[in-house]
Amino acid sequence: MDPVLLVVLITAFALLFDLANGWNDAANAIATVVGTRVMSPISAVIFGAVMNFLGALVSGAVAKTVGADIVDQKTLTSAVGPLIFMAAVAAAPIWITLCTWKGLPISCSHSLMGALVGAALAAGGAGSLKGPGIKKIVYGIFTSPVTGFVFGLLIVVAIAWLFRSAKPRLVKRLFGKLQIISAGAMAFSHGTGDAQKAMGIITGAMIAVGWQSADPRDFHIEPWVRFSCAGMMGIGTIVGGWKVIKTLGSRLGELKAYQGFAAETAGAGTILFNTLTGVPISTTHSITGAIMGTTAAQGIRVVRWSVGKKILYAWVLTFPVCIGMGALTLALLRAALLK
Repeated sequence: MDPVLLVVLITAFALLFDLANGWNDAANAIATVVGTRVMSPISAVIFGAVMNFLGALVSGAVAKTVGADIVDQKTLTSAVGPLIFMAAVAAAPIWITLCTWKGLPISCSHSLMGALVGAALAAGGAGSLKGPGIKKIVYGIFTSPVTGFVFGLLIVVAIAWLFRSAKPRLVKRLFGKLQIISAGAMAFSHGTGDAQKAMGIITGAMIAVGWQSADPRDFHIEPWVRFSCAGMMGIGTIVGGWKVIKTLGSRLGELKAYQGFAAETAGAGTILFNTLTGVPISTTHSITGAIMGTTAAQGIRVVRWSVGKKILYAWVLTFPVCIGMGALTLALLRAALLK
């Protein structure tokens, strides 16, 4: 297949993934500020879109992990190499969209990573995967919800102790203003991580067709790639994932302004720490863990665990389902395009 057409198709699907990411994951970033009624849904969506766009222009560590540190160099530069990335971005949005329709804030990151791993396995077996990149994915899966939960719990307990003698009206007013800052930080951190995954896919495709060096030390993101992915994520946020906002903003537990601030601060901190080290962490895992941590501070019964269980089921299913979808999509593309 003509490499120009192939890169164009992969870019189109990668941008579609970013759009779907805006529907789901970007909605997670602003859910708490809506749930605490600090901002209206419309204002929060516009605010989140701007901060997501700005965050996407920062850093490139996660893009490098996705584009150069998961698929083995030999497999990446083979004839099937470009199809691995195409299979990943064709399969992941299907799962993301299905879960978004059901109002489940599943991990777009793990949907894409699962599809990428599945396509690589179908291309060359376990030998086609690079250990460092896989370790980062596994690390993110198991640590992000726990870290978010612990940070959220600790921050909300600290706030409750520091303001134990303050008037409730003062606390509400203060954290109502502070939560706008924390919501912006959450949306910004989301942009620094999730938009880079599509950037990594597009750049990886260009490496696979020989338009960039396959040496990981030479990995770089073209400006047009960065701006197009950032812009598409912003559009996806504006289009809106209203069911997801409702699920995280109110159904996990009733949040007050100081709890929303604690959850967003914990989530943003978890994401930024991992993003800067190249770990493709899940915004969904981080913010959901943080929200559950802040509500659990009031007592275990306050958390609506029935909603949490539905989200947990989606998490458990995402990686194996998307691995299978990625492998199947790669097999179909290989049969159709490599004869």
